[in-house]
Amino acid sequence: MQEENEALALSYERCKGLNKQFGKSYYYSTYLLPKASRKYIHSLYAFCRYADDIVDDFDPSDLASRKERLKKFGDDFYRDLKGGQSDDPILRAVVNTVKLFDIDIELFDKFLRSMEMDFSKTRYETYDELLVYMEGSAAVIGEMTLPVLEPSSKYAREPARQLGFAFQLTNFIRDVEEDLKRGRIYLPLADIEKFGALKDLELCKNTDKVKDLVSLEIERASEHYAASIEGDKYLPPRSSACVQAARDLYSGILEEVKKNDYQIFGHRATVSMYRKLKTAARTVIL
Repeated sequence: MQEENEALALSYERCKGLNKQFGKSYYYSTYLLPKASRKYIHSLYAFCRYADDIVDDFDPSDLASRKERLKKFGDDFYRDLKGGQSDDPILRAVVNTVKLFDIDIELFDKFLRSMEMDFSKTRYETYDELLVYMEGSAAVIGEMTLPVLEPSSKYAREPARQLGFAFQLTNFIRDVEEDLKRGRIYLPLADIEKFGALKDLELCKNTDKVKDLVSLEIERASEHYAASIEGDKYLPPRSSACVQAARDLYSGILEEVKKNDYQIFGHRATVSMYRKLKTAARTVIL
């Protein structure tokens, strides 16, 4: 039993390390949660991050292998969840978290289906079509975390989903150049065509057309952020503080894009370490 507990603790630490390395805004906001709850959020993030990393491998010649790796990751997760435990260094903590909080398995189904879409779909005609993808890639992540955050009402669900949409769209705005290198465009083609920005976008040029496009998408993301605020009142104080911090840090990326005159090429918008530490330090007074 002691050996199992040690292995589980190491798995949670590995998940925490992935969050710290790749999800810095999420990572610092988790410091506002009670210490005992943080590891569960880290494990859910690690699950999503690990799957996303398989999909986003830069080697285009290895598509079949990446498809197989993602399938195996999903199969291993479902098998281990059914068995009640896992020997995988990441899934061990994930399975434990899902069991403890009785998280709906359908949320993981939707997430993995969206990850599979990235193997075959590289552009989205309309925002409504993009929302279908983001339903699985983002909205469900907000829902996954809710049991850990312990909301007092079912009405916290939709705001959590809205925050997921906001985070995902923020990523798409920030990472346009990186996604283009993978042959993908996540901003809706209807919006791109509205401003005649496709050619400039593909050439990675910060033209007025591209800036107008980015401004529109930031407005959309801001609407999702605003719609997520309603859920704060349904959360315990520490959980609410965590969500508010994540919203503040991630929306801060869009503030940086605005400060940089809506230029998304040649400069990756980030939130300063000072702002991250200042946000995390709020835990001292909670």
